[in-house]
Amino acid sequence: MIRLQEAIHKIEEAGWKKHIRLTLAFFAAALLALVYNLRAAKNMTTQEAMDSAQLARNIADGKGYTTFLIRPFSMYLISETARASSFGNSKTNQFDLARIRGGHPDISNPPVYPAVLAGLIKVLPFDFSAASIKRFFSRSGKFWRYQPDFLIAWFNELLLAAVVVLVFFWARRLFDIQVAATSAILLFASELLWHFSSSGLSTMLLLLIFMGVVWSLTLLESELSEPKRGPKALYGLGIAVGVLTGLGGMTRYGFAWLILPILGLICLIAGARRAKLSATIFISFALVMTPWIVRNLNLSGVPFGTATYSILDGGGGFSGDTLERSLNPDINISLHAIWIKLLVNSQKILQGEFFFLGGGWLMALFLAGLLIGFRNPAIRRMRYFLIGSLFVLVLVQALGRTHLSDDSPVINSENYIVILFPMIAVFGVALFYMLLDQMSFPWLWLRKGAIGVFCILACLPMIFALLPPRNIPIAYPPYLPPVIERSAGLLKPNELMMTDVPWAVAWYGHRQSVWLTLDALPDPDDTKRKENFFTINDYQKPISALYLTPETLDMRFKSGLIEGGNYGWGDLILTTLLKKEVPSPFPLRAVAPDFMPEQLLLLDWPRWKNAHWGDSEKDLKKTPAASPQARANTQAPWENKESDGGLN
Repeated sequence: MIRLQEAIHKIEEAGWKKHIRLTLAFFAAALLALVYNLRAAKNMTTQEAMDSAQLARNIADGKGYTTFLIRPFSMYLISETARASSFGNSKTNQFDLARIRGGHPDISNPPVYPAVLAGLIKVLPFDFSAASIKRFFSRSGKFWRYQPDFLIAWFNELLLAAVVVLVFFWARRLFDIQVAATSAILLFASELLWHFSSSGLSTMLLLLIFMGVVWSLTLLESELSEPKRGPKALYGLGIAVGVLTGLGGMTRYGFAWLILPILGLICLIAGARRAKLSATIFISFALVMTPWIVRNLNLSGVPFGTATYSILDGGGGFSGDTLERSLNPDINISLHAIWIKLLVNSQKILQGEFFFLGGGWLMALFLAGLLIGFRNPAIRRMRYFLIGSLFVLVLVQALGRTHLSDDSPVINSENYIVILFPMIAVFGVALFYMLLDQMSFPWLWLRKGAIGVFCILACLPMIFALLPPRNIPIAYPPYLPPVIERSAGLLKPNELMMTDVPWAVAWYGHRQSVWLTLDALPDPDDTKRKENFFTINDYQKPISALYLTPETLDMRFKSGLIEGGNYGWGDLILTTLLKKEVPSPFPLRAVAPDFMPEQLLLLDWPRWKNAHWGDSEKDLKKTPAASPQARANTQAPWENKESDGGLN
């Protein structure tokens, strides 16, 4: 009896209650992660995630910052820059100005996230075979989940947990323990953040860097208001702000524009030190960004590679993915077109994506909270920073919007507003408690009930995501890793494939793949338009295979296939599918059996006849997929033994 009383005393008085709560919170978080990964997570579905992952693997393999995903537009920029810089230089390889015969340098992605993933690949036991039969990654011995995709997702989920911890302590510093705890719970139970984590995108790393910036600004503001550590600490925090902002810009280029609201905040609060402190922050920021900008200028002639021209996507005569697939683009910068793009995309953001955060509840409370005055000057100043950042990122997101946002409207690398979600959530929760304090409850449990209802409403998207039916992790169409792996496996490591999903072939197939050119065949009446298969095959590097998926084959019949004319891919696809023959003079005439009509694989010769698949055919049989049609599509394309193996 005495021991029981001592135990109760320790729990209530000796701090055990805190440890018990932390333990319960840990197990609750682990349970949520387990359930989400079992019921809602998928293999990678965005091209940006696969692009970063394959780039990271090349770095880890010692191939430098080179990519297997070759954009025709990247070839154009690199070759034009090399041609200009090599004038009169006999040592330059004039036959490979685009640098695709060896390692093609990547000029589309900033380096921080791929470098972090490369370190992860070095440390963890990545299994890049899609034929894994380990539990969780297979189902009834068949493909179910791609192990590297989920290792990257789990890493990002750990980053999410770190973000939540930083938000908790930041909110507790500015507000109180109630606001901090509730904000942390709502963030960790946010289906949006979990979806970003499992996507494989760099968003979680960017959120972590952003919270580092927020913490540094908060400490800097505190030091300016009440100096305690001296000028060295003040300028040290300024250096931290600049370096972290630069690292964010090297994780995703649009993040770099946050230097503007940061400098604006410093000018507002720093008083007589605003000039020196602003200079410290900007110089630190520039020192991080400049080496990479110089590298891109040397390779492509522009500071951010292909991303420099994202403002023209949808605003300069280029629709969809046509700019990145262009070998000889007619770049025409129209301020009027850019202005129209800004207006149209800003309307889409403010009417749609803007209110998706926190199921809409937290965003509504945040907007209402803009009318509330806070006594604490630190809270007011950080709110100024949040409003300025929101304004800047809406502009960045509107002007930088490309076809990636159309392919995946919310979960994409161009969604910058989600970076501000932690701060928005904290301010929204703070307003909720301010309103709650104005209400009189006769019983304490009613107040707790109101808090519980609020949390449930904010977490409804996560609740619905975990309810039946269970999500299918296979992202088909168009991505089926075993089929992509075996199709690309027909090529030697130094051979080139052309495909409509080069990011997937680069990641799952581990082969160099070039994005589908705008045309298939040359137009004899238009000798200036060099946007066809032969421009690469005859003058750059031989293409050994053409792999098309539902990404292309499911396009609209009239606008996607017919209107392409006799020189577009539509004519080649329709002729091959309907007449069972490859139109002349297209050189890849061996049709891999049983891909059609869902997929199409053309090869330079019937390579599959010499391939030793072993039990690989069985691995794809009856693979569960999202629908009966998709399930049928997971049959091995070479299962028909009676096929003659192609047309010659």
